[in-house]
Amino acid sequence: MCHLTSVAGCALTASEVEPIAADLHETVVNVPVIEHRLSGDHDRDIVATTYMPDGPGPFPLIILSHGSPSDPRDRPKVGRYRELPQIRTFVQLGFAVIVPIRRGYGATGGTDEEDAGSCQHPDYMTAGNQASLDVLATLAYAETLPQVDRDYVVLVGQSAGGFASLAAASFAPKGLVAVVNFSGGRGGNPFRHPGMPCDPQQMADTIAHFASTTRVPVLWHYVQNDKFFSPEVVATWFAAFQAAGGQGQMVVEPPFGRNGHGMFSAKDSIPIWLPHFEQFLAPLVSMKQVQAPGSSL
Repeated sequence: MCHLTSVAGCALTASEVEPIAADLHETVVNVPVIEHRLSGDHDRDIVATTYMPDGPGPFPLIILSHGSPSDPRDRPKVGRYRELPQIRTFVQLGFAVIVPIRRGYGATGGTDEEDAGSCQHPDYMTAGNQASLDVLATLAYAETLPQVDRDYVVLVGQSAGGFASLAAASFAPKGLVAVVNFSGGRGGNPFRHPGMPCDPQQMADTIAHFASTTRVPVLWHYVQNDKFFSPEVVATWFAAFQAAGGQGQMVVEPPFGRNGHGMFSAKDSIPIWLPHFEQFLAPLVSMKQVQAPGSSL
């Protein structure tokens, strides 16, 4: 559920031909993940990319999680998730950023452990728990980096990455202060059933389950003309989130482009969502550690 191009609407991009962003101290790393299988635990690595402000830090951390293409055949083609305008915005605010490529996608490859199954009987709980494994492993890795302040962690994700962030937050990892969910969910398809994802009630139940053990506030950021998840459906998810004890707020932006689901990935959308992002995090993240010259956070 993402934005394969700025026209079609996906949040993964194949950017391997682009040079390393030296101004962001871009570094490709391997993150160890322990897979739990019936045959026992197995070690493997996922590919991630770190981006840092200038200086020694420690900097508050954003773990940025990518979405998923509508067509599963596109998952291996996407390389690394590398939305540089958005990442540069976070770094300029004073955040370290790490971007994992979860199992089954792009540069990491392998089996898609997040497969939710058929549209008639999706298993969103398993999909969320599998995505959490990669997000939490990334957090554990990032905590070993001297530039990272392990007490100030924000999970940010778009589409399936927003859902992954909600799921990971339910494990209440130490140091987590907030979640920012851009158009999060699973089961949407703008071509087969625009606006109405597969079994939205099961998604509401899954989100409620995650919310019941989430200890930090969540910003839900959506767009009116989202062709994956309509505002009416998202409202039921947010209501389930709140009923289960979830704390946070929901913003629904006016229509953006032909499919607002991909708003986060569009460079010209940053001035739209950034004020909400800054306002939401300002009370939660240390002003001293995040404030950068020219920043309003």
